Amino acid sequence: MSKILICGGGVIGLCTAAMLGRDGHDVTVLEADPADQPSSSVQGWDWERPGVAQFRQPHNLSSRFRMVADQELPGLTDILLRAGCVWMDFFDPRSLPPTITDRAPRPGDEAMRFVTGRRPVIEWAVAEMAQAAPNVTIRRGTKVRELITGASAIPGVPHIAGVRTTAGEEIRADLVIDAMGRRSPACEWIVAAGGRSPSEEAEDSNFVYFTRYFTGKQRPRRKGRLLTPMGMFSILTLDGDNDTWSVTLFTSARNKAMRALRDTATFHSVVMACPMQAHWLDGEPITHVLLMAGVLDRYRRFVVDGQPVVTGFAAVADAWACTNPSAGRGLSVGLVHAQVLRNVARRHIDDPAEFSREYDAETERQVGPFYRNQIAADRARIAEMNALADGLPVPPPNPVMARLFAAASEDAEVFRGVIEIAMCVSLPQDVVARPHIAAKLAEMDGRPLPPNTGIIDRDRMASLLAG
Repeated sequence: MSKILICGGGVIGLCTAAMLGRDGHDVTVLEADPADQPSSSVQGWDWERPGVAQFRQPHNLSSRFRMVADQELPGLTDILLRAGCVWMDFFDPRSLPPTITDRAPRPGDEAMRFVTGRRPVIEWAVAEMAQAAPNVTIRRGTKVRELITGASAIPGVPHIAGVRTTAGEEIRADLVIDAMGRRSPACEWIVAAGGRSPSEEAEDSNFVYFTRYFTGKQRPRRKGRLLTPMGMFSILTLDGDNDTWSVTLFTSARNKAMRALRDTATFHSVVMACPMQAHWLDGEPITHVLLMAGVLDRYRRFVVDGQPVVTGFAAVADAWACTNPSAGRGLSVGLVHAQVLRNVARRHIDDPAEFSREYDAETERQVGPFYRNQIAADRARIAEMNALADGLPVPPPNPVMARLFAAASEDAEVFRGVIEIAMCVSLPQDVVARPHIAAKLAEMDGRPLPPNTGIIDRDRMASLLAG
């Protein structure tokens, strides 16, 4: 079997390592942050991970994450539960929207349940799993400086044969995997190694996030959607592990007045004005308001004009493409991507040229649509936020998605389709093509959509921000 290096020991890097280790490869994970994994899950929240900017920002696992984990990493769901993570079931009759009268369960509902928690505790559980995985070595406090090359597999294309650390150590490998996330310097490394620059698209998504965590003896009952547009901002409410939960408000970074949300009293006032989410404040705060801005949307391809820029190298998850994290899909899509990598490695680990080409093609086919759909949704949402802040007419919504969400409030099958989209189980374009759902959307064609009630208008928002 092959020797594989994984640069980056976050959730996806460790999951990828465990998958490949179980296939018999000799896998070494190099993590730049020096702090060891805490001895218990309850200490996970205090884990120092400066290399992960969003470490204490809200995260969510999904049905697709659990499906892939149960298939590829059996036992991980149990470790998450022992760490204090919690089951979620959007098809529980108590969780269905009150406007849906057909509350009967469906075959397959059970498969959509999933386990979730806060990112530090999720990462602790994944690290616990990876530590025990066969053929996996985790080295923390080892920072990679550059790639090293060997004999080319394709004439004129550099072949990556390992890495050199900042301490000067050379570590050789048959495959180097970049799992360093949003901050990955892979493009610079590849060019420095003599490779052609990967194709890259990057821009600031222009969202800014304000998050506060709470604890209490009873988690809030979900009355509305996980993610709810409220006009100039959206509100995200997530269940956490060990009797915790989080509330996040995110808005356009252009709207400087919204920076007042860093003040805890202002944050509280705005959340209290959200009728379906106000009760999520009914707990003891365990953080101040946490700010995150400067979130980059970035997409990379490492095969350009049909030719790999290098061989012996693969980027996975956020090191390949990353978007606005508010939908909570990053870890789930990342695990799907890790599964794609494992499957391509099973077929072509000994053929670097074919591995690079097929990994690119399968990434585009299986993972690319999640990225493109999220980008389209983000662009539409930021345009709405900016128009409302400027007092301008709001751009018309995507007509298909608007009808889909409207129908989901009344029809049990359409609601299930929307949850499948949110949980990364199905793509929107596939859901809307289902005969029952297509017929429901056709019925609504030409009918006015129900008004979006509960939106906080510009004047009221200004009043709330002014205290």
